[in-house]
Amino acid sequence: MLVASASGLLGLLINQIIGLAWLHPRPFMIGLGHTLIPHVADSSFPSDHLTLWWAVAFSLALQRGPRIAGVTLALLGVPIAWARIYLGVHFPFDMLGAIAVAAICAWLTLREAHWYLLPSYQLSTGIHRRLFSGLIALGWVRE
Repeated sequence: MLVASASGLLGLLINQIIGLAWLHPRPFMIGLGHTLIPHVADSSFPSDHLTLWWAVAFSLALQRGPRIAGVTLALLGVPIAWARIYLGVHFPFDMLGAIAVAAICAWLTLREAHWYLLPSYQLSTGIHRRLFSGLIALGWVRE
């Protein structure tokens, strides 16, 4: 799960950088189609929703244990992508960009997991132990 979380966070970070470097208007910003939900007028490429979703899905699908869950999540991303387009807040090209960013992030975080996974785990368990030390001592929370 740490790899999937890292993949999703990296994807969102890359999306923010792309959005700052290249402002791609949303359909409603150029008067195209109908917008069915209100949305902030920021860059639409690539889709943050789908990048996060598919980065987690792809990182799970590339591993042996959670492969079925990853493939299932990836397939569930298709109706999410369609809904974002239907609602008028994205173009299909935004979804293709999300797939590309998500796939690269999933591959990169899995490839480089050897140097960040153990320190991330140690940091998170250390925080857990400090926050819940009283409850751990009472036996209400497991260490």
